[in-house]
Order: sequence, then C-alpha cells, then structure tokens
Amino acid sequence: MEKSRNPILNEPVDPDIEPRIPAQHKEPRQGPVIAAVSLGGGVGAAARYGASLLWPTPADAFPWTTLAVNAIGCAVIGVFMVVITDVWVAHRLVRPFFGTGVLGGFTTFSTYAVDIQRLVNGREASTGLAYLVLTLLAAMTSVRIAAASTRRIIERRQP
Repeated sequence: MEKSRNPILNEPVDPDIEPRIPAQHKEPRQGPVIAAVSLGGGVGAAARYGASLLWPTPADAFPWTTLAVNAIGCAVIGVFMVVITDVWVAHRLVRPFFGTGVLGGFTTFSTYAVDIQRLVNGREASTGLAYLVLTLLAAMTSVRIAAASTRRIIERRQP
C-alpha cells in the first residue's frame, strides 16, 4: 500500500491524522489509549528523574541536564516517527505509549519553562534567554537531523 506524502515536506503523512470518511471509520475505544499514554508517561518521567539524579543541576547553574534530556528525547522522536511512518506498521497503542507517553514524559518542557523563570528571577536573564534559544535550537535540530539520518539509513538498506 502506497502511503500518502506531505506535498510541502515530501514526507509520509501519519496515518493517524489522515482524513477519514466518517461512515467508513469507527472510532476506537479511548480507554486503552489513555492507559498506554499514562503508563508510558510514568516510564518517561522516571527516566527523566533518573537523569536529574545522575547529573544534578545546582540552583544557580545552567540547566545542562534538562537541555540534554530535551535534545535526546527530540532525536528519539525523530527516529521513532520515521520508523513508524516509513518502515513499520505499528500496533495502534505503540505511538501513544512510546511517542506521547514515554517520550512526552521524558522530555520536559515544563521544567524548561520553570528553569527559565528561575534563571530570570535569580538575576540571570541573559543565561535564561540563552537557555531558551539554545533549547529550542537543540530540540528542532536534533529531531530534524535524527529523522533525516534515519530516513537515509533506511533508504540505503532497501534493495
């Protein structure tokens, strides 16, 4: 089956967001999806907490751990989305569990916002601004590079 492609980015369109004809599509039950997201979120948050214990950030220091967690999580999201849209037809709960749950719980943009506020309130506004910009650049760059690299690896492996 040929997958539809985004005409602007020339990337596969996620089958979960393609328009469907209502008469031909019955919505699946949401209980299993909510459970998968919740379980995955707990796993991801525990991994993030583990990272903060391994590499603690002092209150007045640059939050390198949070920056690294967000960049790594975004890179994994890039790989994951390519794999589930280009290579593997995943079970309907894989994406909610791993993408939304695990990686959503692991990446921590709420902590990112609190870190910025903490730096600004601590009279480190320039550091807070640098952190704000650096995190956005690192997150966007890592997801794009990871997705493009994964796509290239997959293309090379195809006969």
